[in-house]
Amino acid sequence: MAKYCEICGKGVMSGNNVSHSKRHTRTHWSPNIQKVNAIVDGSKKRVCVCTSCLKSGKVQRTI
Repeated sequence: MAKYCEICGKGVMSGNNVSHSKRHTRTHWSPNIQKVNAIVDGSKKRVCVCTSCLKSGKVQRTI
């Protein structure tokens, strides 16, 4: 599955987990990506979008 939103371009973020002893280990955070059927350029298409785009109405879903 894609790791980025096709609408807003939100993707994987990386950084450090910092423990109580201040030890740093690398980690990553993935966005909540869903495969939905949406109307793109007047036709039905399956796209991978993040849930914040779905909630804000940037994507018009098909029934």
